[in-house]
Amino acid sequence: MKKNIKFSNGVGQLLPNPTAYRRLVGKLIYLNNTCPDISFPVQQLSQYMTAPTSQHHQAAIQVLQYLKLSPAQGIFFPSSSPLQLKTFCNSDWASCPDTRKSISGLCIFLSDSLISWKSNKQAIVSRSSTETKYRVMASTVCKIQWLIYLLNDLQVPHIKPTLLYCDN
Repeated sequence: MKKNIKFSNGVGQLLPNPTAYRRLVGKLIYLNNTCPDISFPVQQLSQYMTAPTSQHHQAAIQVLQYLKLSPAQGIFFPSSSPLQLKTFCNSDWASCPDTRKSISGLCIFLSDSLISWKSNKQAIVSRSSTETKYRVMASTVCKIQWLIYLLNDLQVPHIKPTLLYCDN
């Protein structure tokens, strides 16, 4: 997907057969389970399943072309790394032009391997960029706590504190 594209309802010509677009985006959602680098474009494209336009379809094709050019990327976990959770989160305040809702994203690493990621539109409209940042950090901390419980259940020792990085 090209940089700095902001999708909006009603921009571009409606597709005559939206079923093909829905199938394509559904397959991209499935691929997103092992390709975290397409999380943001897939999140953007999946918002327009009811009335996709030619602009949305072209962006979905560009995601496929990107995947074709990067087949060796994926999730790798080296056994020699120290076990520490490291987390990055960010948000884009009022970035949806239709609803003015913010987009949030997070990445959680165990050692140097990405184990969890998320990109989504926040449920409510935030009144400031600070509020948006606090919301994404709060949801990220909940996810971290869940992962710590999971690691404990799997008897994986987690001794070091978890690092949370968020720009401000």
